[in-house]
Amino acid sequence: MRLTLHTDYALRTLLYMGLHADRRVSIHEIASAYDISENHLVKVIHRLSRLGLVDARRGRGGGLVLAHAPEDIRIGDVVRQTEDDLQLVHCEPSHPEGNCCILSDMCKLRGVLSTRISHILSEECYSLF
Repeated sequence: MRLTLHTDYALRTLLYMGLHADRRVSIHEIASAYDISENHLVKVIHRLSRLGLVDARRGRGGGLVLAHAPEDIRIGDVVRQTEDDLQLVHCEPSHPEGNCCILSDMCKLRGVLSTRISHILSEECYSLF
């Protein structure tokens, strides 16, 4: 499974807000802390706000704050709500870029990983904090 940048930025954003739960933070602040695009982060914040995870306010006294306590936000929920495809990346015996796996024809790791990932994402015990 490969997480998209959108999910990566969503988790980073929520973690940042959890670490600074005593105040509102800005998109610029988060983007600077992680050296990521503010434009892309705006899209992430918009989605997190629609999902009810972030309270975003504009204008003077505005900013971003978690809509729930960090310990109540489940990582599996965030990943499931921000990822379109939770399937493992396909292993190729001979990849055009030269990456090849000599075990792909007999590999049993895919099934084990798929089961574990599903289990981890369904667990309710993994929160932001």
